Amino acid sequence: MLLKKTLFYSLMFFYLYTLAFDIFMTDTLRIPAPVIFCMLLFFVQKPLLDFGYYNELMLFLAGVFLYQVVGMSNYITFFAILLTIIPCSLYFNYFVGSNKARYYSSILMFFFLLAGSMIIMILDHSMASTIDPIRGMLLGEPVKQSPAGLAVTQFNFGYQVVAITTFVFIASCTTGQYLIVRGLVLAACVVCIYLGMNRSAFISFGVAVTLFLFIYYRYKAVFLVASTVLICFSLYTYVLKDNMDDKNNILSKNQAKEANDFNRVNMAAENLKIFADYPFGLIFYGKTWDEVTYRNPMFTFGLSSHNAYLMFITVLGPFLGLGILWAIYYKTVRLFWQTIKNIKQKGSAIYVAIFFTFIALSLNALSHNGWLMSVDGPTIFIYFAVLHYNKLKDPIIEAEPVQEELAVA
Repeated sequence: MLLKKTLFYSLMFFYLYTLAFDIFMTDTLRIPAPVIFCMLLFFVQKPLLDFGYYNELMLFLAGVFLYQVVGMSNYITFFAILLTIIPCSLYFNYFVGSNKARYYSSILMFFFLLAGSMIIMILDHSMASTIDPIRGMLLGEPVKQSPAGLAVTQFNFGYQVVAITTFVFIASCTTGQYLIVRGLVLAACVVCIYLGMNRSAFISFGVAVTLFLFIYYRYKAVFLVASTVLICFSLYTYVLKDNMDDKNNILSKNQAKEANDFNRVNMAAENLKIFADYPFGLIFYGKTWDEVTYRNPMFTFGLSSHNAYLMFITVLGPFLGLGILWAIYYKTVRLFWQTIKNIKQKGSAIYVAIFFTFIALSLNALSHNGWLMSVDGPTIFIYFAVLHYNKLKDPIIEAEPVQEELAVA
């Protein structure tokens, strides 16, 4: 029995590890991620009676095929994305199923992994020569940017920062932690964002948390937001400014010359010019992204707009692109209003944190190429976690007793 549980938790850990850090297979562990997932199927206990993500998978298949294959002629990326999305949907439908214990255990283990990445990032600031080889070993490929956590680049790491900071702070509020605990959690989040060197992560975290505070605390949020700004300013002025490396933080990065080279507003404006030249979408003109950006002042080297949604619409066109986007996000938009109504219910504390984490990740895609349909970082896991919670509350499912402790059957 002990051996069986050890195998169970090990497989669960390794699969979520590959999902959190975009790993297909490493030199250390020569087993592809989908194979690890298939091993988990031996531990299926209470799956959903019917497959609940058929429509989502069809939309992902259509969107990724049109964008990656038709628009970018990138077949390898297309299959790699599908090999991530399909097992993730099966993980929730069959492995998690109607077992609430497995649902919450998966979430906690997933964010435990992201927390480990934050620790590695902090250590990487002062011990880069020691930490970077470890990062490369854990990721299975050489790291390209440092300091960062378990991610090849700082851009990919930004999605991890957004996810962990948004989740832990909102969870500390919804679970009714003491004020001092929430203050310490906020301080830890600020340190991670400050040292994470990702400006879009800071904006996404700020918007998602502010939205949550106004919905959860209503008029009291004005005082809370003002207090938070004051605390953050004081923390920076009296703690971070003099004690952290001034060459490796979000403010020094923003002031660097390279920051102007990646000005998101200018790149988006250039992308809109391309969209104006090909208003029905590049795929309908038989054009690729490299062809239309040739000799463009901002896209001399094929640089994109760093806005995943704008890129998607530019390639697929407004009708097809917006239609697929709406279809993918429709359920989450509908669940948003349901979440607001039940935001203070004790039983939905973790789910509320998960949902606003998804909002933060979606906002982060406004400044990067990676997003839900490219399964960067924790996006795809959080997406299915948001959808699956509603299935746990299905009356057909709850007709069966919910197992409170995670057992291996």
